[in-house]
Amino acid sequence: MNRWFLLILIIILMMPVSSCTILPFGQEPPAQPAIAPPPVQTSSQPDPVNPTTPVEPPAVDPTVEPKPADPGPPTSSPGYDWYFRRNNQHTTPGALAEAGEWLQKYRGFYVLPNNSNRIYLTFDCGYELGYTPAILDTLQKHNVPAAFFITGHYIKTRPDLVKRMHQEGHLVCNHTWDHPDLSTLNASQIERELQQLEEAYLKLTGAPLDPYLRPPMGRYSEYSLAQTSRLGYSTVFWSLAFKDWDPNQQPGAEVSYREVMNNIHPGAVILLHAVSESNTQALDKILTDLKAQGYVLSRFE
Repeated sequence: MNRWFLLILIIILMMPVSSCTILPFGQEPPAQPAIAPPPVQTSSQPDPVNPTTPVEPPAVDPTVEPKPADPGPPTSSPGYDWYFRRNNQHTTPGALAEAGEWLQKYRGFYVLPNNSNRIYLTFDCGYELGYTPAILDTLQKHNVPAAFFITGHYIKTRPDLVKRMHQEGHLVCNHTWDHPDLSTLNASQIERELQQLEEAYLKLTGAPLDPYLRPPMGRYSEYSLAQTSRLGYSTVFWSLAFKDWDPNQQPGAEVSYREVMNNIHPGAVILLHAVSESNTQALDKILTDLKAQGYVLSRFE
């Protein structure tokens, strides 16, 4: 009996001591910390079993020159709103001196020089309210060309009118795809805005878009003018305009007529909006009386 007791005692003494704690009856053991799983091995990590295994670098084509990141518009090139100094003396309105220098440098204009009797009629077309067919009818009646600056929304929603503009000999020009403030964009963003419209127009008509740009809202900077010039565009501002773009605040045909006739001048670039009912109603009389005063409505040259 003593021999068996001694044998059992020896076995117990030789067992490893565990970390178990004896708890009073009914008490839960404390929560154990979760053990994080081993890291997932990826192809970009060295082999943990054989740490001398080299990591393969990504393939690089030595013939392709890396494209530098566009730094975006420089902070030294702030944005401006286009404006001109109105007058009813039928003389060329003034503008910012810096703007005049930049337009000359980057192929832009807002008037024709040399007091020419030629004038330009331009329309901004961001969306359609049903007046453009009547505008085109009036232009056709007077055999007058115009320049229509269209957006991506316009070409998507009214391709029929865009094709008619082109077929009837008018200039169809770039007003950007999404109508953004160009002074806030970098070079690649500006290029995308112009090229999207170019591609859609070429697909629709089979002809290239005319290389004239009107910056949305008249917002510009020296940087944006430089970028659009680099892309082959002449920027077209205006020397005669008035508040005609709000369809809920239309002044009537007589007011639109007086705004044009009281402020017309040699070499004028007239800006009208195709969403204006007042302009549409006044256009026939405007064209008749402009011709009577010796003005010649022309295409950009």
